[in-house]
Amino acid sequence: MTRTAADIAAMLEPHGLILRGGFALETALDGDLLSMRPTARQLVLVGNAGSAIWPALADFIKANPREQHPLDRWTQRVVSQLARDLTVTDLYPFGGPPWWPFQRWAQRAEPVAPSPIAILIHPVFGLWHAYRAALLLDEPVSLPPRLEAESPCATCIDRPCLSTCPVGAFDGRSYDVLRCAEHVDSEDGKPCRDFSCLARLACPAGTGWRYETAHALFHMNAFLRARREAKNTAKASETATRYASTYKG
Repeated sequence: MTRTAADIAAMLEPHGLILRGGFALETALDGDLLSMRPTARQLVLVGNAGSAIWPALADFIKANPREQHPLDRWTQRVVSQLARDLTVTDLYPFGGPPWWPFQRWAQRAEPVAPSPIAILIHPVFGLWHAYRAALLLDEPVSLPPRLEAESPCATCIDRPCLSTCPVGAFDGRSYDVLRCAEHVDSEDGKPCRDFSCLARLACPAGTGWRYETAHALFHMNAFLRARREAKNTAKASETATRYASTYKG
């Protein structure tokens, strides 16, 4: 049975997830995807904006109190079932290798751009959104026209995100994830732990989409837990950075 973008969106809606655009697959750019599913013709992204996912995710957390990575497991449970129903392939930004290039895909699918604090910024959602999964479709669906809009950062003169971080973890070009994590995990980092990243909160874009307090607290705690798990490994910085984009986004 042929599905439309509206059909897929309706299947995602009860979970607070939304379609985040997509693109036609190209042999030169997407050979790894086509080698995995030769019949695929389109990739569509699944994600969230604001705290729409929080009620369903919070219920999952309550029902699975011992799950160490509830966001990953909840996402996979929801999207893998949808993929089975659609007979498509589902991909995730976690569980690698391979580590799929979700940020690159996002920039092909939507008008998002890197912000000075290492999170992709959206012209409507600001910094309060994320990409949770992708679907490879054999039969392309008709997506809404891509919104063409300038990055909010392009007209932001003051850039309060760069002056608000208590430990200067951002310089507009790179993100010192270890300095950030050590501060957030300290006594002085309580405001960041309790209310979300202060630099992120300082951004004037998409303020109406800011995460609810409980939702933001979950992401910060998950970021810290991932950082602690990675601290004793040889790839601590790399692992912490990956989880920073997953959990703080």
